[in-house]
Parts: sequence; structure tokens; C-alpha cells
Amino acid sequence: MKLTRKVTAMALASMMVFSMAACGGSDSAPETTTAAAAETTTAAAAAETTAAATEAAEKDAETTAEAAGGAGGNIGVCIYKFDDAFMTTYRNALQEILEGKGYTVTVMDGKNDQAEQNNQINNFIAQEVDALIINPVMTSAADQIIATVKDAGIPTVLINREPTAEQMSAYDKLVYVGCDARQSGTMQGELILDTPNKGDINGDGKVSYIMIQGDPENVDAQYRTEFSVKALTDAGMEVEELDLQRGDWDRNKGQEIAQNDLAKFGNDIEVIFCNNDDMAIGALQAIQAAGRKVNEDIYLVGVDALDAALNEVVNGNMTGTVLNDANGQAAGAVEAMEALLGGKTYAAGEQSIYVDYVKVTPENAADFQ
Repeated sequence: MKLTRKVTAMALASMMVFSMAACGGSDSAPETTTAAAAETTTAAAAAETTAAATEAAEKDAETTAEAAGGAGGNIGVCIYKFDDAFMTTYRNALQEILEGKGYTVTVMDGKNDQAEQNNQINNFIAQEVDALIINPVMTSAADQIIATVKDAGIPTVLINREPTAEQMSAYDKLVYVGCDARQSGTMQGELILDTPNKGDINGDGKVSYIMIQGDPENVDAQYRTEFSVKALTDAGMEVEELDLQRGDWDRNKGQEIAQNDLAKFGNDIEVIFCNNDDMAIGALQAIQAAGRKVNEDIYLVGVDALDAALNEVVNGNMTGTVLNDANGQAAGAVEAMEALLGGKTYAAGEQSIYVDYVKVTPENAADFQ
């Protein structure tokens, strides 16, 4: 279209020269023709300049739109399952940020089924989306997911569930945005160490605990499980693990596991560690049903700082939680995605971008509500 305008302007100028030359008288023709030619040359130059200016303005507008983000781009988002409380907060924040920047966003529910999510990723690729943001159902599926997006050449941001650095190094248009789960586990341990008796409620010289784990395949669950206890032992505390059960991040399973363990171990349980808040709230229901009192004869900690958990911390029904900053991670994921769309690539070992956790206690919980 830009080239057509320029050619048309020059053609009109040439026609004007021909017309004026044909209409001139025999005596004055040379002078008239020369003047007409000069005027026509000026007109042609002006027309060409106008066309060039229009083309430059259009390029500037396109550049400005791209710099502003969301220049009509189509983004596919895959969430491992919609009924996860934390990921609900995360995906809502993600969608709000993307749509606020003008992107067209499609968010898919993986329904905790990796095969389902694989189909969704393939459908997005067939639709030629500009970028993907993926919360894998299974961390073990990382190799397959990375190979798929690499073959398609689609810039991709992985969130919430981190592959290994070696896995990510296979594709330089891939980045992970999330939190370092070791930090969250350490903070859980610190919440117990910050209590008056450092978790040793019965004074027998050791901290006896049960651990309600998320998905043991998930690196977040692994690190939270390991580092919450490591914080205690690093501080010189002796520990005793009474039970470790898989709760799959689920409130009902957290309640069931805590109920069974409270019936089995009774007052021997001094601390209940939960890999997330949903399971911790389930455990709280079991604690209250058993007639126990959090922060008096048992301690309870979670991770995520969900609204429901913050309320329980403020009311003294949870010892504390750890803020898993969904809004900060969503903003970071979009920023990384836009960098990829702008042509940025990531070297091996530099593909993980972390957002800090924050320790939440009764003293500061209200600040996060």
C-alpha cells in the first residue's frame, strides 16, 4: 500500500509534464515547457516527500504499539487445574495484566491431566499463538513440553513448577518465573523457631512433627518438605518425624491426614507442617475437631498466604504462613514473555527468574489482606 501511493504520485507528475508540453504555443513553447517542467518536478518531489512521511509515520505508529505491548498479540495460557486456590489467584492476575496490555488471552484448564494439557499446547501451536505461558500439570513432563514448544519456535514462559536448569537449556526462548521453594521451606522452619519454645511444646528436647506434603514429584513440595525441617536442625533443634503423607495440595486430604494422625499420635504432635495453605486449613479443621488449640498445644504453618489463611493467622488459628506472591509472579511472567517477544534469548543457567517469598506472622498478616 505504501509503495502504491509513492508510484501513483510520481505517475501523476509525469502526466502533468506531458500535458503541459502538448498544449504549449510554437513561439513560447520552450519557456513555458521549462517553467511547467520545473513546477511539475517540484510537485513530484512534494508528493514523494508526503508519501515518505506517511510511510515513516505508519512505521512510528507500529513501533509505538509494539513498545506498548499487546499489539494484537495472541497469548495461550495453560494452568494445571482451575480449582487450585493459589493458581486461581495467579491466573486471574495474569489474565488481568495481559488483557490490560491489549493482548488477546485464552486460558485453558488442564484439569490436573497432563495428556489434556499436552493437547491444549498442541492446539495453541496450531492456532499460531505468539507466546505461551504454561503451568505444567507434572514436572516430569518438562522435557516433552520443552521439546514441543522448541520445535514450534514459540517463546514460552513456564510458571509455578520449575524444571531443571539442564532441561531448560535445550531452548533459548524459554524462561521460568517463580519462587525458590527452598526459601519458603526455610521460612516455615523459622516461624516455628520464632515461637517461645522453638516448637518443643512438651519440653522433651525435640520437635515432634507431621508433614503434609503436596505432590512429592513437584520440586516445590520436595524443597518445602526438606528445608522446613532443615531450618530447625540447622538451629540445633532435635526433630522427630511422626508421619509424612501426600496431600496433593488438597484441603480435604489435609483434613483427613491430620485427623488420622491426631487420633494416632495425640498430644505427641507438636507441629504440623503443610506444603500449602489449603492443606493447612484442612488440618486446622481436624485440630479444632480434636479439641486442640493452635499456638497453645500445637503449631500449624502453611505456604501461599491465601486470604482464608491470612484470616486464620490474624485470629490466632495458624502460627503463620509464607506469602507466595501470585501478583508479583504474574507481573514477572508477563515481563519475561514480552522480552522473549522482543527477541531476547536466555543462556543456559540464566533461565530462572525468582520472586521472593515473605514470612507472614500474626504481627504483619493484616498487611497482606
